[in-house]
Amino acid sequence: MLREEINQLIGGNAAEQWENEGGPSKPELSAVVALYKTQSAAEETVRALQRSGFGLQKLSILGKDDSTEAAAVGYYATGDRMKVLGKSAAFWDGVWGRLSGSAVFLLPGFGPLLAAGPVVGWIVGALESPTVKGSLSALGAGLFSIGLPEDSIIEYETQLKAGKYVVIAHDALVEVIKTREAFAATAHQGVQEHACCA
Repeated sequence: MLREEINQLIGGNAAEQWENEGGPSKPELSAVVALYKTQSAAEETVRALQRSGFGLQKLSILGKDDSTEAAAVGYYATGDRMKVLGKSAAFWDGVWGRLSGSAVFLLPGFGPLLAAGPVVGWIVGALESPTVKGSLSALGAGLFSIGLPEDSIIEYETQLKAGKYVVIAHDALVEVIKTREAFAATAHQGVQEHACCA
């Protein structure tokens, strides 16, 4: 079954190549990206992926801070952990405690964008790069750097601006395929798989 899924996702006889040569030559990595309407649905996905055995060091979450000006909000570090002060504190403190990498980015058109996991490094890399691809934002350029297609990136940015959460599982193709069941059992608003090259 896994062989058929690999061949279907990236075409050809990739599964045989995987067995005969120790893995596919291209693409080496893959990503599953899911959209969630609520913090609780995104958080339950983290738990489901953890239960499935997926390495949390390969998981990222993005969300826009939806706090209003009527409430105090703060982002700060205590020791080696990032923390939030405000109505989303429990969610982000928990996510930042589980996943490696945490950041708050103030990006034009987004306002405060909170991030956890490897996506932090992808965005920082894009911000530090002297060139950003076309009309992509720093977030878009970070996602593009791992091989996500531009049309999907634009959709993810639109959903983030609307207040949804984006969860990305990024790993070797075989590992990402195994996450399908965990993602399917969650209250997602859409899931896409992408063959990536980075």
